[in-house]
Amino acid sequence: MKNYLPLALALTTIAFTSCEDDDTVITDGGTDIEVTAPATYSFERDGESTVSFSGQTTRIQMAQELVSEMSDFDNATVASLSNMFSNEENPFENEDLNASDKSIKSKVAASADYYAGNTAASATVKAFFEARLADQVNEVFPAQNTVATEGVAGQIADGESTRYVNAQGFEYNQIVAKGLIGALMIDQALNNYLGTAVLDEATNVEDNDNGVVVEGKSYTNMEHKWDEAFGYLYGNAADAANANATAGTDDNFLNKYLGRVEGDEDFAGIAQEVFDAFKLGRAAIVAGDYELRDEQAEILRTRLSEVVGIRAVYYLQQGKNAIEAENFGTAFHDLSEGFGFVYSLQFTRNPNTDAPYLSTEEVNTFISQLTADNGLWDVTPETLDAISTAIAAQFDFTVEQAGS
Repeated sequence: MKNYLPLALALTTIAFTSCEDDDTVITDGGTDIEVTAPATYSFERDGESTVSFSGQTTRIQMAQELVSEMSDFDNATVASLSNMFSNEENPFENEDLNASDKSIKSKVAASADYYAGNTAASATVKAFFEARLADQVNEVFPAQNTVATEGVAGQIADGESTRYVNAQGFEYNQIVAKGLIGALMIDQALNNYLGTAVLDEATNVEDNDNGVVVEGKSYTNMEHKWDEAFGYLYGNAADAANANATAGTDDNFLNKYLGRVEGDEDFAGIAQEVFDAFKLGRAAIVAGDYELRDEQAEILRTRLSEVVGIRAVYYLQQGKNAIEAENFGTAFHDLSEGFGFVYSLQFTRNPNTDAPYLSTEEVNTFISQLTADNGLWDVTPETLDAISTAIAAQFDFTVEQAGS
């Protein structure tokens, strides 16, 4: 079983004085500075909650409607899907989403650390998603009653389910859903809101030290930025203060797959470690201990990046097993999910290098291998093993741990 405690201890010079209250004492030059993380993600100023991440909740809900709409063969169009991606022309069933000035597109590949000043790279990622939305309508919808065969889009059985794939065997809705985990949730949380470029921007440190809140709000700007990172993981939870209790059930994106990884005995404990790091980092901001804050950000970058890597290998291995058993509908479904997680690897963040665990160039090489010739109709178990091994080598887990 994988042990997660040593990383937390290595990254923070701490001694737990109360397990119940998650109290932490930091020793700094002989002076004890006590930082207390609450039992739940709950913080107040003058009796009013200072936790706010409504924009993240909105984008998670927009993404859920978008992915669902990709399976509406009778009503979805290229325009309707594009409008949902950009939040134009009141595209959502939920009128609160239509009334919002937020959109999925505006935050895809838009982190300060990875994409500031790199608009071409950001535009390439945005175009990738827009193309997949159009492909779903133009390639898959017209073939919904056709039996998929090599080089022919259509439907294919997956046990009691029916999958709808393109000519190479890919499900575009799975690619979009799992790709957004990286391009939206991971990139914004790890490379934007947990980064010093955003947390310490302008007068944020001085304002936080002096308790200067955002006009009309109860929180400082730094507190709010940390909460926004929290929101990309827990923003759709009914009870965000106790979000770890329902991790894996609150949405179909990062939250869901943190829960799936937690459910693997090789990685048990990861969900609690992530939740604890969010709490302690937020408490450190309140206390003005920015070294402790940044140590928690490193834990979050490591563990949430691992979630992406683990699930990429998991789906590649599950797809390989299904190919060997000649269960092609199952294989294509798993490998479509795997494609999305592989795509998401370029948005991960290795705190030791401040770069992705796998570069965009490496990711594109993997994708080229998955899409060569007739795509999933031709991909071999050997290729899937090679990609899995290359991914696992960049993380602290094995193919065997992730793939089972």
